[in-house]
Amino acid sequence: MLHEEVVGRIRAILLDGEIPPGARIPERELCERLEISRTPLREALKVLAAEGLVQLLPHRGSRAAKLTDKDMRDLFEVCQGLEALAGELACERISDAEIGAIAAAHEEMVRHYRDGDLLQYYRGNRAIHEGIVAAAGNPALTALYASVTARIRRARYVTPMTPQRWAFAVKEHEAILNALQRRDGAGLSHILRAHLRHKREEVLQAGFAETDANDLALRIA
Repeated sequence: MLHEEVVGRIRAILLDGEIPPGARIPERELCERLEISRTPLREALKVLAAEGLVQLLPHRGSRAAKLTDKDMRDLFEVCQGLEALAGELACERISDAEIGAIAAAHEEMVRHYRDGDLLQYYRGNRAIHEGIVAAAGNPALTALYASVTARIRRARYVTPMTPQRWAFAVKEHEAILNALQRRDGAGLSHILRAHLRHKREEVLQAGFAETDANDLALRIA
């Protein structure tokens, strides 16, 4: 198995929550599952540690990284900026075919919402956001976005969804699609910032992240 494939398989395992944040990385089990030795596994873990998904423990293996409340706020702020910029650029550069593909993804996402299929809804949701970023036509932005969203995806897509919040999120996506179809860059940028800000607050209220001591002291102060 190629190095990139090993990294990709373990990244997917982490992002899908098979190894919960803070849990030890079961190296022996992963080696057996991926049919690789410890050396390529540990090299892959080093790459994922650089991405912020794994915490290496000297002489004690590794664990799936946790995010503090401050980490989550910081990452969502960056994500807001990246998606807002992507929205502006996409409205300048997107093709009719790309808009059609995003509109189709939106329709499918809404269908999953009506069916109550949250997992498939999230997958459609992700396809829409990634489609807008791709339509921006800026590889550097796309790479940064992928790096940031990889770190927060577990929280962004596994936070409990109330019926009220779910309905509101669908309305936000309808506004996103409408602005994109009108190629309203400023409007789309504003909507995306608000959408991500709402998701950030939802994640923090759900208590997905852990609170570090310094952050707690700041709140008390």
